[in-house]
Amino acid sequence: MRDAQIPTTLITSKQIPDFSTRVPVATKDMVITALLQMSRLSNAFRYVDYEVDIARQDTVQNLTNILLNNNQIQLQRPALYVSGSVAFVDQNVLNNRFDAGTSGARFETGYSQNRTVTIIGLELHLGDFRTRTMIPGLDSANEVIISNGGQGLDLAGRIRDYGWQFNVGRDYAQGSGAAVRTLVELAMIELTGKWARVPYWQCLTMEQTHPNFQRQLRDWYDEGNIGIHEALIRQSLVSKGYLSSSNAQPPSLTTFRTALSKFQADNGMVVTGTVDFNTYERALRDYVALNAQGQLIRYGWLSTSADPKALSANEKLSPTISEKVYGVNELPRSIDLQIENILMGRKQFEVGEQVFLSLTVSRQSHLACYLANASGQVMRLLPNPVTPQAQISANQAIRLPDWMSPNPGYVIETSGAGTEGLLCMATDKDVSNELSEPLNGPALRPLTGIRDLPDVLALYNRTLGTEGYTSATVTWEVSARKAPTATPATAAPTTKR
Repeated sequence: MRDAQIPTTLITSKQIPDFSTRVPVATKDMVITALLQMSRLSNAFRYVDYEVDIARQDTVQNLTNILLNNNQIQLQRPALYVSGSVAFVDQNVLNNRFDAGTSGARFETGYSQNRTVTIIGLELHLGDFRTRTMIPGLDSANEVIISNGGQGLDLAGRIRDYGWQFNVGRDYAQGSGAAVRTLVELAMIELTGKWARVPYWQCLTMEQTHPNFQRQLRDWYDEGNIGIHEALIRQSLVSKGYLSSSNAQPPSLTTFRTALSKFQADNGMVVTGTVDFNTYERALRDYVALNAQGQLIRYGWLSTSADPKALSANEKLSPTISEKVYGVNELPRSIDLQIENILMGRKQFEVGEQVFLSLTVSRQSHLACYLANASGQVMRLLPNPVTPQAQISANQAIRLPDWMSPNPGYVIETSGAGTEGLLCMATDKDVSNELSEPLNGPALRPLTGIRDLPDVLALYNRTLGTEGYTSATVTWEVSARKAPTATPATAAPTTKR
């Protein structure tokens, strides 16, 4: 989903009941865990956690209700929700038992063996939250078999007037909790894969050329989501060396068709230079690799060096707007930067108060953020020694500072009366080595020769041009303390490490 640039979607879930009362597990929490784990890198799904059942509400929910009533937080409406239940629990579907024994005047033996099988079925669906309707085709119904068994050996004998007896037993049982978790993870992979239109079956180590999956791919292709098709195919061509990933400009239509034609020729397909179903299916087929035993050993395309033969002919052609083939790095980008203190929209602070901010970028980018205080000092917050790598995924929430971490590395504290602000820059690649000397100073220290955020923008324009980055700025006003014992404002840096 990350490679297909799936945007972040808000999702929630109903309770997942078990009307048989034979599987006492927290199925809804397993759904949440599965969604969070699969969104760790792609940030494809954000779960909206809100409980309306009074019996299930806790401290967090009570605080949420208070802040909602005071308009201090906003509860966003999810787009999707998960519905379903443990459909059935069939016990003793298979019950095998074997007993045998011998008997003599002074010696007896006995042997027993039994095995029982239980089948658990789980059905989940995705619904449109706005209309509370189930989306056709976005359903999952799977079963899992769990078994219990045991073996026993009995020996008994008599020596004159004395008797002895010896028993040996071995029992095993497969838990229903682990079985339900397997069903939940399978269902969420299937549901989200169908919704995002990505070949989810590859992650389940299923045969990729199965007719059912081929029909599913064909349906997705015919629905005309050309943006996802081109993003995945272009990334496949880059990883295989048919296209260069180092070009600052997107390839022209001629360059793209040349690379695509060579890929088609190398794979024994009809050379058309256009994106057709066979090319789409072949490009996705090797995204997941399995070993001889059918086990998952790799996902993602293997990267190779660029093939100069695929690039030399038309590498210097500049595309027109109609010729531009948009890929992963050419999608429009925006930055959502805001202050996250308790009162939303707050722009007034007193000297000595801490400021908390957050931001998201609409697509995967490299991030750099600069903080300016009222005394004319500017310092770089990101990257820093605590967060040296500033590459973030699309719609991944970044906290400045990270108030969820026990050691965020710094705090943002207002230092003097006036205007302070934060400027964040997003680029397609790491440009730290290309920036001029003033911007390459140590992080969390005042930068020499830079007095305000427009100076930072000017240096970026000089190096990258106005089209080489995306920026966002937020400012706030700082006033002196109202208390008589207020500490005089100083020109100290606005961060503490």
